[in-house]
Amino acid sequence: MIQIIENNEEDFSSIRAIAKEVWPVAYQAIMSEAQLDYMMDMMYNVSSLSNQVKDKKHHFIVAIEDEACLGFASFELNYNESNKTKIHKLYVYTHQQGKGIGKQLIEYIANQAKTGNQQALVLNVNRNNKALLFYQQIGFTLQGVEDIDIGNGYLMEDYILEKSI
Repeated sequence: MIQIIENNEEDFSSIRAIAKEVWPVAYQAIMSEAQLDYMMDMMYNVSSLSNQVKDKKHHFIVAIEDEACLGFASFELNYNESNKTKIHKLYVYTHQQGKGIGKQLIEYIANQAKTGNQQALVLNVNRNNKALLFYQQIGFTLQGVEDIDIGNGYLMEDYILEKSI
């Protein structure tokens, strides 16, 4: 049975291990190796992850089965002082995909958002990421596009998606 729990690792080792495996598979056809390395370091070093929790108020959750971490997500209630919850990250080990883990992570976030009187979930997804179909299948709709300068000459070229809850 899969459980969704809040991350309690100060070194974020499970989260970093999943990102390290999943990112190259998800993005190698979309981004250069140099951009992948840059973004992994920028977003997944321990200092950055700690900052996301302490300063940006992101909540990290992990999907666990038989004491093994299968995937993770992060989210932020009241995103940009709105009544929306932003899903910042959602990744599941490649060999675990297709088992409903991503959907369970989103359901957990939706329940937290409802408890916090939120009206919608929002997220960004790379315009060339096959995960777009997953999000659309579970009820997210396209709200716009966004290009985000992340430094070092790199852009995140995303769709903005939203789902009412």
